[in-house]
Amino acid sequence: MSAILTVTLNPALDLATSVARVLPGPKLRCAEPLTDPGGGGINISRAIRNLGGDSRAFAALGGALGEALAALLATAGIKMDRFAAPGATRLSFAVTETASGGQYRFMLPGPLWSAPDVTRVLAAITTAAPPGGFVVLSGSQPPGVPADFPARLHAALTPTGARLLIDTSGAPLRALVAGPARPYMLRMDGPEAEDLAGRPLPDRAASLDFAADLVGRGAADVVILARGAEGSVLACQGQRLFSPAAKVSVVSKIGAGDSFMAALVLALSRGQELAEAMQWGTAAASAAVTSRGTGLCQRADVERLLGECRVVAA
Repeated sequence: MSAILTVTLNPALDLATSVARVLPGPKLRCAEPLTDPGGGGINISRAIRNLGGDSRAFAALGGALGEALAALLATAGIKMDRFAAPGATRLSFAVTETASGGQYRFMLPGPLWSAPDVTRVLAAITTAAPPGGFVVLSGSQPPGVPADFPARLHAALTPTGARLLIDTSGAPLRALVAGPARPYMLRMDGPEAEDLAGRPLPDRAASLDFAADLVGRGAADVVILARGAEGSVLACQGQRLFSPAAKVSVVSKIGAGDSFMAALVLALSRGQELAEAMQWGTAAASAAVTSRGTGLCQRADVERLLGECRVVAA
């Protein structure tokens, strides 16, 4: 079994609550909040733990909220490589309007990083990376971290033999696709893919064609595009796959992508083939949307939904 390191440059202490209606002006009396450690890589490590797997979470933390987040990770049994962030860890919060079922998500920016901070964190991640294992970079980048950070991380990790999986968006995603780096895997959701493509991707075939085009352009060896409630598509050299999402009632979409990546990389670390790993990922994403707040996927739910997410050639 290969080791897994998750990387979170911009973690957050996540608060999730609900209110009858979201209205401007009056004080809104919210329900008791749920508090969870957050950030893409951290959520992936949490989900891996839920699935009975093991990983290490590399996270940049600072200030009182950073201490609170570290304590929550320790309580959850998550092994951690802690990096001193150049400022205080951010807060994020989600509010569900119970009358409509709509969810409002507020994300603060995080501390400002300098060029020396970026140099230090690249060296620290490279040291922590498991030789021949998997490194998963997920989540937003803090202010000051350059758009080419994923490409620079890939170059730094290459001598270690670790395979890099990336789930990012915006400028870092565009820079990665435009540059010479070719990580092992790149995942994005539907709106991110359409933003990158510069056009709508109205159906599964369009998403698959775009994913295959990205592989051909050297963006990654494997490209996965999520299509929400429809499922996910995957393209790599010689393969085009589709995994349908399970039919479930959606409670919260928070953590679906992180749960997908957690189950997928855990399956790969156990030596499973891409198609089987993708099936686990889709089942985990389906399970995650049934949980409140950032509860992520649970093993029993993933195993129950697995049969609905069988991968087919597309």
